[in-house]
Amino acid sequence: MIQNKRARHAVGAVFFVLGTLIGVWATRIPDIKQILELSESEFGGILLAMASGAVIGFPISGHLVDRFGAARVAKVFAVALVTGFAFLPFALIDYVVVAAFFITGFGIGTLDVSMNGWGAEVEQSLGRPVMSSYHGLYSLGAGAGAGAGVLALWAELSVTAHFIGWCLMLTPLVAFALTTSWTSESTATTEEKPPVFVLPRGALFVAGIMALVAALAEGAVTDWAALYQIQELGFDSSEAAIGFTVFSIAMVAMRLAGDRLIARYGGARVARISGVVAVIGVAFLVSGSNLVVVAVGCAMMGLGNAVIFPLAISRAASEPGLSKGAGIASVALLGYGAFLFGPPVLGFIGEFWSLRLSFVVVGALSLLIIAGAGVFRARS
Repeated sequence: MIQNKRARHAVGAVFFVLGTLIGVWATRIPDIKQILELSESEFGGILLAMASGAVIGFPISGHLVDRFGAARVAKVFAVALVTGFAFLPFALIDYVVVAAFFITGFGIGTLDVSMNGWGAEVEQSLGRPVMSSYHGLYSLGAGAGAGAGVLALWAELSVTAHFIGWCLMLTPLVAFALTTSWTSESTATTEEKPPVFVLPRGALFVAGIMALVAALAEGAVTDWAALYQIQELGFDSSEAAIGFTVFSIAMVAMRLAGDRLIARYGGARVARISGVVAVIGVAFLVSGSNLVVVAVGCAMMGLGNAVIFPLAISRAASEPGLSKGAGIASVALLGYGAFLFGPPVLGFIGEFWSLRLSFVVVGALSLLIIAGAGVFRARS
């Protein structure tokens, strides 16, 4: 029991660490773009390299998890990613930066799958839901990293000093995870080696589509909600910022409370109600009647989509007849693929029709969460 408790905290620390790195990175994107002296389209290509690295990392990390165990892979890549992140500013030069960003994205994708795998093992050992709180810690970490980034900008820290200093501050958390004893099951000694990547099928495919929809909704609010409010509803920039703020707060709160709700009411019921809340939230957002209604809509979207991805990860980790690494990697590819590549598609719709229609599409897809919630029913 003591080992389970320490392992739960260790996995939470890794989720928090990755979240902070994403938050810190986001606050320094304008400075990095300026250092590289790139246009928007050129910098977009750099970001695409990072996204591609993450997507490629998903199936490979699933294979590594099955071969060497989730805990070991998560520990190795937590150390590697924090170390690499500290030295990333030194790679902001021609002919090196694309490879550096690709490798960073690969590290993010690999750590993401392996830490989810480790978290799923701890969850199964504890015999109760904990995955939602892990993702809540990731979201808290992103907020902490972004807040630290604002302070670094206020203090006029260079990107180099900021990244190195922040990674040094993360060292105790990484060391805590690294020294936590945990033995993961692996398939390294089995005769039949697991495939590098497996497309989800049946119930797991439904769970993956629900993760995709939830991730798409999160990406839509993150990238397009403020612009929609400014361009199509006539709000000023300070008013438009409220929507994403309440969305983020609602998502963190729901993820931290999600484990208790799932334990009490079951994953299927929580997912179905979440889907209803998400659809109503989109309806409020696209109505655009006033600032309060839009803010409530964004908050409901945060509440409605918060636990779907963690539920899908837990479902993937326990899929009969499929290795844990392959299952998690397949769902992660759908979910994070939607988060990375879905918003540009919504932007295309917004450019040729309207951003309002983009969110209508998100709302229509959210109906799939209600329809597919039964895949999260507890299995005997």
